[in-house]
Order: sequence, then C-alpha cells, then structure tokens
Amino acid sequence: MGSQVINLQDKLQLISEHWSPKIVAQMNDYHLKLVKIQGQFVWHSHAETDEVFIVIDGSMDIELRHGKVTLNSGEIYVVAKGVEHKPFAAEECSVLLIEPAGTINTGEAGGNLTAPSDEWI
Repeated sequence: MGSQVINLQDKLQLISEHWSPKIVAQMNDYHLKLVKIQGQFVWHSHAETDEVFIVIDGSMDIELRHGKVTLNSGEIYVVAKGVEHKPFAAEECSVLLIEPAGTINTGEAGGNLTAPSDEWI
C-alpha cells in the first residue's frame, strides 16, 4: 500500500462494533488499528510484543495486576510485552493501537471477543 492521507475520524465512522480492531495503515511490520471500545474486555497478554494504546476520543482504563492506568483523549500508554492487562471503558471510547502485524487482540486468552487480526477498513 502506498503513502496516502488517512482521516481517522472518517475511518471511525465506518466502525460500528466494539472490540473489533480494524487496520488503517501499515508501517514496516506494524499495523495501526482503530477500535471502538465499551464495557469490559478480557484479561490477556502478548508474550512477544508491547502494545500501544492512543486514545483518540473518550476515556478508558487499563487494569493491570498491580493497579490501573486511566487514559483520556490525546493520551498514550504502552503495555509492556508479557504484562497481563484488561481494557475497560464505561462509555464508548475510540483508540488507535500500534502492534506487530498478525497480533491477536485477546493474546493467548482467546474467547468470543477474539477479532480477525487482518481486517482493513
């Protein structure tokens, strides 16, 4: 895919379901994914990679086994590889994720919230 301008707000308008990340761009071996979240996710980790959360709109918590991180619009947090975490948003929140191509959103936890890792929007 060649270089192009990507409007994140336009792409977010195309997303209607929660917890189903969609790829909007690729940089080397990394995907940039947009996702809308609301409610509880599952405890999971990614053994091989860090995971970057950038809040576009709204606010969210990332529960960790040793505490909790709260993120608001315009804030970023990196969950280190291997660290168990559980995202949560009381109200709908839009997030940009940066992670290696092929990363499964639920890590090794699996379950009904597992989304395809290769869906572009």
